[in-house]
Amino acid sequence: MILYNVTVSIDEDIEYEWREWMKEVHIPEVIETGFFLRYRMLKLLNEQPDATGITYAIQYELENIGKLDTYLEHHAPTLQKKHQHKYGNKCLSFRTVLEEV
Repeated sequence: MILYNVTVSIDEDIEYEWREWMKEVHIPEVIETGFFLRYRMLKLLNEQPDATGITYAIQYELENIGKLDTYLEHHAPTLQKKHQHKYGNKCLSFRTVLEEV
């Protein structure tokens, strides 16, 4: 099992709107690509005292790394651009890939 994790730090003033857009638009578009088995959206509760923004992790499960490679090559750039265009510098994200052992 492969876990594709997207960690996003967002400005507090857009939290509700961003979270709703993610649930209603972005995540369904990712799932509709057909590569992912399921997802989870989590909110980080133990932010560092000097941290700015609010952090979320969206975790997508896949059967194998080949499916992730195909998604990253053919679908991710368009979906990431759409997110970037909508939220610009109000969001900062990074991605990790993990394997269940």
